[in-house]
Amino acid sequence: MLTQRQLQVLQVIIDEFIHTAQPIGSRAIAKKGEISFSSATIRNEMADLEDMGLIEKTHTSSGRVPSERGYRFYVDHLLSPIRLSQAEMQRIGLAFEKDYIHFEKVVQESARILSELTNYTSIILGPEVFNSTLRQIQIISLSENTAVAILVTNNGHMEHRYFNVPKMMKMSDLERLVNILNDRLAGVPLIQLKEKLYGEITELLMKYSEDFESTYYLLQQALLEEQPVKLYVDGISNIMYQPEFKDIEKVQSLFTVMEQEDEMVNLLRKSDEGIRVSIGQEIELDAMQDCSLITATYTLDNSHLGTIALLGPTRMDYSRVISLLNVLSKQMSKSLDGLY
Repeated sequence: MLTQRQLQVLQVIIDEFIHTAQPIGSRAIAKKGEISFSSATIRNEMADLEDMGLIEKTHTSSGRVPSERGYRFYVDHLLSPIRLSQAEMQRIGLAFEKDYIHFEKVVQESARILSELTNYTSIILGPEVFNSTLRQIQIISLSENTAVAILVTNNGHMEHRYFNVPKMMKMSDLERLVNILNDRLAGVPLIQLKEKLYGEITELLMKYSEDFESTYYLLQQALLEEQPVKLYVDGISNIMYQPEFKDIEKVQSLFTVMEQEDEMVNLLRKSDEGIRVSIGQEIELDAMQDCSLITATYTLDNSHLGTIALLGPTRMDYSRVISLLNVLSKQMSKSLDGLY
């Protein structure tokens, strides 16, 4: 257990380093109003904190900087939520006063606001369609040979599936097929569409379709082709303006991994409900070892929908970022409820 003095010293070191990016020495700590003990005592406490692995020396200064373990202790035990400024609340409020008609617009605006207010990189994982339920299917003919199936989910997300129309199939056949599908599949989780197609829908097709094989193949194209999960990123260049990322090779490595959508999706999928803070090696991606990733979930009808995240240096303003994510994720959820 840390003593009260050690807690105070650690808090000052981390708070100062977050705002200055400069190592903190005992003289700077002694000047803080909340510190009432001598520089000699401060140096002793700093030595103990270093032995515990909570702070560490730099090569260029006699001061100390927080270690990853120190940041973790800070987030778990010392962090206090802060109230966002009136200007920040107004900025968020004004953005969501707009009449959005598509899910994508809500997400894009959220990503933009988050990166602008923090100067970090915002990443939002869109809804994973196969965790959603089907609300409605529409099929629109594009030409004699092609059409698009539009799958509308319970969270308002729309998936477009393009397919080839069998030569002998008429528009009236497509309309009858859509009516059957909407009657039998509304409310079915998308992940169960294959099971439904192979069972109940197959029986109906055999009964009502004149060309069973062509119709069955059409439905496989329209319903079972998995679409990529959508990832929205804003402010990716912000990382370049952080003192920790002056090394071009380090920045290139980070940009490369962020371009690998599968890696990023898998990373965000690990998020629990609420706020989760991953620091340095906890992220488990080599290119992000000098970063922290803070995630929050946004919801619709109280069910998990997606993840909103901020990526920045480990020297992140955790209190402010967590407050922003709390407010913004709730506002996203509210806006999505209003949409659908």
